[in-house]
Amino acid sequence: MKKTLFLFLSLLFVLLVTAQDKNFPLLGKVVDSASKMPLAGASAFCPNTTYGSVSNNDGLFFLRLPGGGYDLVVSYTGYERKFFRISNNQSATDTLIVELVKEDKTMTEVSVVASNEVADGWNKYGNFFMENFIGTTTNASLCKFINPEVLHFFYSKKRNRLKVTSKEDLIVYNYALGYSIRYQLDSFSCDYSSNISQFTGYPLFAEIDTTAEVKTQFLKNRARTYLGSRLHFMRSLFDSTVTEDGFILEKLDGPNNSKSTLLTDIYNTADYAADSTGDVTIGWKGTYRVSYKSVLPDKKFLEAFKLPLTTRYQITLLDMGNGFVIEENGYFYEQSDVINTGYWAWKKLAEGLPYDYEYE
Repeated sequence: MKKTLFLFLSLLFVLLVTAQDKNFPLLGKVVDSASKMPLAGASAFCPNTTYGSVSNNDGLFFLRLPGGGYDLVVSYTGYERKFFRISNNQSATDTLIVELVKEDKTMTEVSVVASNEVADGWNKYGNFFMENFIGTTTNASLCKFINPEVLHFFYSKKRNRLKVTSKEDLIVYNYALGYSIRYQLDSFSCDYSSNISQFTGYPLFAEIDTTAEVKTQFLKNRARTYLGSRLHFMRSLFDSTVTEDGFILEKLDGPNNSKSTLLTDIYNTADYAADSTGDVTIGWKGTYRVSYKSVLPDKKFLEAFKLPLTTRYQITLLDMGNGFVIEENGYFYEQSDVINTGYWAWKKLAEGLPYDYEYE
């Protein structure tokens, strides 16, 4: 009892101290939904960041995050994962109670029995998976996939579709950007009829420990990767510096989006609004073209899409239905409402930077 009280008082002290700086604290407790008993060893982390924690014997976990918005994933073996959206607008003294529900394995077992798992899946589809998961960029060539044996490949001849699953986290070392990545793969699929592949999941980044000289090169590579990226664009939108940062924004209309209108005054319109918490709401609908002029596109992209090697802009198309909200670190929601094709879509895990990355 004394140990628990001491821990609580210690965490409360940290909460009060961190509430005074630009970071914000998050205290949570993980319990079984039925018994309400604490779950020790539960994983709690913010995807696309370097911030993660594990619950102690009392089910408590603690994170101290830079200002902005994040997703939070809480998981425990044998239980269903839970997801939350958090930000520094939340109260610093509230404890997030996470009630996890035990998994119903009945349907999963039936699905496995009826599936079409490929016995030599990695040998047959491994390269294809790597190209569509890690990418084919210059950075991708410097990535190492540590545990491919945890993957399971399923092919449906009737649907002409490939599905890849994993019950363990995928481990990738990115020796271009200096991160090790622990990736909880939610789903990976490819429809061969439409030649469309997509994947979703939850990456947790960690710095690779190395020499000062190599770290300096990591920082240069990160800066090069950041410039023109979706993260860069969202932060520029939030800061009202889109044009100054090298982006060109156009609204596309007409048959096959053949007509384009250059948007020169983005911020003084009804489609751009900052609320009292500082969040920025973008009310765009339709198709927009985002061009970035300050860094040349990767030659591998130009070769893959048979574009002239003299192309000077990184070009991405955004299709939006209901707009989105941006927070100060570049996090935005709902991300599923913003579909990007072109340069950003070509970039995969090898180009990933965490939300707590700061451009220097």
